[in-house]
Amino acid sequence: MKIQEIEPIVLTSKEKGGATWASTMILVRVTTSNGAVGYGEAVPTLRVISVYNAIKQVSKAFIGKEVEEVEKNYHEWYKQDFYLARSFESATAVSAIDIASWDILGKELGSPIYKLLGGKFRDKVLVYANGWYSDCVTPEDFANKAKEVVKMGYKGLKFDPFGQYYDWIDEKGLREAEERVKAVREAVGDEVYIMIEHHGRFNANSAIKIAHVLEKYNPLFMEEPVHHEDIEGYKKYRSSTKVTVALGERLISLKEAMFYIDNRLADVLQPDITNIGGVTIARKVVALAEANDVEIAFHNAFGSIQNAVSIQLSAVIPNLLILENFYDWFPQWKRDLVYNGTPVEDGYVKVPEKPGIGVDVNEKLLEELKAEPIPLEVGEEPVWVVKNTWRGY
Repeated sequence: MKIQEIEPIVLTSKEKGGATWASTMILVRVTTSNGAVGYGEAVPTLRVISVYNAIKQVSKAFIGKEVEEVEKNYHEWYKQDFYLARSFESATAVSAIDIASWDILGKELGSPIYKLLGGKFRDKVLVYANGWYSDCVTPEDFANKAKEVVKMGYKGLKFDPFGQYYDWIDEKGLREAEERVKAVREAVGDEVYIMIEHHGRFNANSAIKIAHVLEKYNPLFMEEPVHHEDIEGYKKYRSSTKVTVALGERLISLKEAMFYIDNRLADVLQPDITNIGGVTIARKVVALAEANDVEIAFHNAFGSIQNAVSIQLSAVIPNLLILENFYDWFPQWKRDLVYNGTPVEDGYVKVPEKPGIGVDVNEKLLEELKAEPIPLEVGEEPVWVVKNTWRGY
């Protein structure tokens, strides 16, 4: 089947999400010459317009190609785009098209993607909650909401306790962060995993201080403690701390992932299928990680198509640690878009059996939510934090 049309689609609604980036989705709809349709998802953040336009450009290399030839098609774009390894927009565009191609391939064969990748390693995927702590500022705020999350059946939860601190942190910030983490640990008990989100915003010295203060609360991992590109900072952090390090959501190629694995910068790798290169490259990154005893916890923060494909890949890999999940904190329209096809039950998601990425897309709702790509507002609180948490107390 030849690819006939590739359409970028921006979705948004008056019902907003728990953060600026959560209120928008960028889908890619791929249609073949015989009418088969598949869906992928690209990353919005503050780059909605540039990603939308990148999809249009990348599409030029895919129109007329055989949709089943996912490996060949990815490498054709790798050949064409001189700056793919340095372009987030190009990487997320090609990732979305790749996901949609796998969706079509599964539908063509009447099989969920997991069967095309070797079959299930597990029938249900352990997930952790994220997005649950909007409006949390005081330790009591965090503790009360954490209790609610555990009552929902979640076995793990991740949160950012650092308020408005960026690049460095002082004694007041350390005290506030510890009080929040301590409150959550005491609220959920020792049997629930907690993960500390740093959002890749600290220099190495500050991150090391944080690790020494928070390690007593037994975090499952410390996520992106140092700026992503600060390789020397990560080396310093690794040599000065004993905590488990997770990173990888900003990786955009197989070779970049190999560098972080080879340099032992992470214990847990968090590739994002919507910008690492889709299913085609994500499965290779997983294999590299497995060969080096690195566990996988896919970054999975944007929308319901990304969530669906992340569940499919999480089902088949032997080195899965846990999967990120915003599903219960999505705006309702994101769940409605896939007919609530991936609900979380007692902290797990059952692996869907529908062909392709495992979910059906509500085409009527998609048409209702279509919007023009526009710049997102930029305020004092960065778009990458959970809403109304960029504060001290």
